[in-house]
Amino acid sequence: MTIFVAAIFLLLLSAIFAPLSRHGSVFWDRLSLFSGLGGTVLGLVATIVCLVRPENSTLKLAWPAINGLFALRIDGLAGVFLLPAFIIAGAGLLYGSGYWPNSEKPASSSWIRFFYPILTAAITLVIAADNGVVLLVFWEIMALAGYFLVITERQKEENFRAGYVYLIATHAGTLALFGLFALLGEKSCLVSLPGAGTLAGGSATLFFLTLIGFGFKAGIMPLHIWLPGAHAAAPSHVSALMSGVMIKTGIYGILRVISLFHAPPAWWGWTVLYLGILSGIMGVVFAIAQHDIKKLLAYHSIENIGIILIGIGTAMLGKSHGLMSIALLGLAGALLHVVNHGLFKGLLFLSAGSVVQAMGSREMAGYGGLLKTMPLTGLFFLGGAVAICGLPPLNGFISEWFIFLGLLQGGINQATEMNFIILAIPGLAMIGGLALLCFTKVFGLSFLGSSRTDHAPGREAPISMLCGMGLLLACCFWIGILPATTRPLLSGALLLWSGTALEINHVYEVLAPVRSITLTTMFFLALLLLISLLSRQNRSWDKKVSTWGCGYQGVILRAQYTTSSFAEMINSFFNWALKTRVVEEKVAGVFPQEAAFKSRTPDVVLDLFLVPSYRRFAELATKIRRSVHQGIIGIYLLYSALTLCLLLAIAIFLP
Repeated sequence: MTIFVAAIFLLLLSAIFAPLSRHGSVFWDRLSLFSGLGGTVLGLVATIVCLVRPENSTLKLAWPAINGLFALRIDGLAGVFLLPAFIIAGAGLLYGSGYWPNSEKPASSSWIRFFYPILTAAITLVIAADNGVVLLVFWEIMALAGYFLVITERQKEENFRAGYVYLIATHAGTLALFGLFALLGEKSCLVSLPGAGTLAGGSATLFFLTLIGFGFKAGIMPLHIWLPGAHAAAPSHVSALMSGVMIKTGIYGILRVISLFHAPPAWWGWTVLYLGILSGIMGVVFAIAQHDIKKLLAYHSIENIGIILIGIGTAMLGKSHGLMSIALLGLAGALLHVVNHGLFKGLLFLSAGSVVQAMGSREMAGYGGLLKTMPLTGLFFLGGAVAICGLPPLNGFISEWFIFLGLLQGGINQATEMNFIILAIPGLAMIGGLALLCFTKVFGLSFLGSSRTDHAPGREAPISMLCGMGLLLACCFWIGILPATTRPLLSGALLLWSGTALEINHVYEVLAPVRSITLTTMFFLALLLLISLLSRQNRSWDKKVSTWGCGYQGVILRAQYTTSSFAEMINSFFNWALKTRVVEEKVAGVFPQEAAFKSRTPDVVLDLFLVPSYRRFAELATKIRRSVHQGIIGIYLLYSALTLCLLLAIAIFLP
């Protein structure tokens, strides 16, 4: 744990040095950057050491202020979440030095450099916390650091609103966590959490407090209200950290609490499974309807949280019925998807940030043909897109393979009540198909075709940004091509669920077909690349001619698919949920004017339910206030007398 503490210290030093670069000082800016990078590297080393040598993975210090302990512990479950946290944070720091350079924006750059390492440190300390008070303290620091990063460009009203919604949502979740730890007892709050599998039974109140408290942070639908706005408003490398790491603290909390129980009730598993299917399908459907590239990626975070929940629900059902092979397949898929999603979603946000920086807008309506001017960024985005769609040979395929097999084994098991789990397979397959459609749209409209505006074509990102993206893509390929290397990372967490070494061997035996699938895919990709290179060398038979358009010569750049037209069929099918608003000026009359079309898809929970409900409540409260506060002293004295009589009555009639 000494190395882990040193990593946290370096991250805090990075934050301390950041304000000193406010006036454009290169020295303090570089010192802040390298301190942060050193902290992430040391954090990686510390996590690996704690996973290899568990006897050195705890830290307990007296904390007189609470009459308890400052307790940290890195076990198998914490290690799964810490490893991608440090990798993504390091890639984000490297990327941020080019994306938000101190030489161009010294004030806001020092702001980000101050809160980014604090957010990273708080996230890792939440994961390592071993009692309720320590967890809640760093949970609050994490929430506040995230808020200040979201409102970096607070002069924009939409960013300030996104930060406000985020702050309300995160504190609603924190309130539920106070209730959760109160139910777990004083020892859990002040000394240490119970060991895995030591609690029997299961309280419905405790379960729902866990889902609500951690679900707000994870972005489980319908508790996702803060996520699309905050991810879109934050600087792109902050969005990568929030989506890839911060929201996973919610998943970590759910898994940590569930692992305390020897056999969670089956209805807990069904609830988590259904929430996963809802979040997965609705997340990707709302993503398809978006025009803002970062908001689209934010909804895909909700989708992938849904996939993780499907794996957790499968694991819980397997454990509740004593079917450990099913439980471990579901858990392995969920945990690996935590890692995978962090890597490929971080990559996608960083790639999208490069596009936003080059084009000056998050609206995909103005993109097009960017692969010609930003080939490396396009390649990195394509890699992230293939991974998020769960296609070989990248990492998303591996984790979804585990979850599919867990669902399939549960469906063919002889336990009758488990057979219904097979119905989740079409849901998971539907999520994958819709994700493929969505990223075909994003990549095609952004990087292929021709530019849709007169804006100057984007320029390739600087080397520091490319290095940050390249690191994450390399990790995606590593897991996709060599999935067996993840076994040391997952084994400790799987053992916490009463898995034996033999059962864990069985989990990794199911990867045997994956090797053939991956090699076959790589062979065909290499073949296509070879054919493409050979055809480029022999262009003697090539002739450039214009596309035949039935004699029409008035071709304009805007006559291409748009974000609305490409997804029109899916959006129409799901409009009962999307509630897309269309403003249209149709061609009409003998001498028609210009036509116009504009569509916007609101967030149903936030924009169509919570905001109108809040406004109605505010209007009612205003009316009550006006009727009560009349400015007459006699009425206020009457209120005091009535209150006194009420208190006397309570004191007399209640024991």
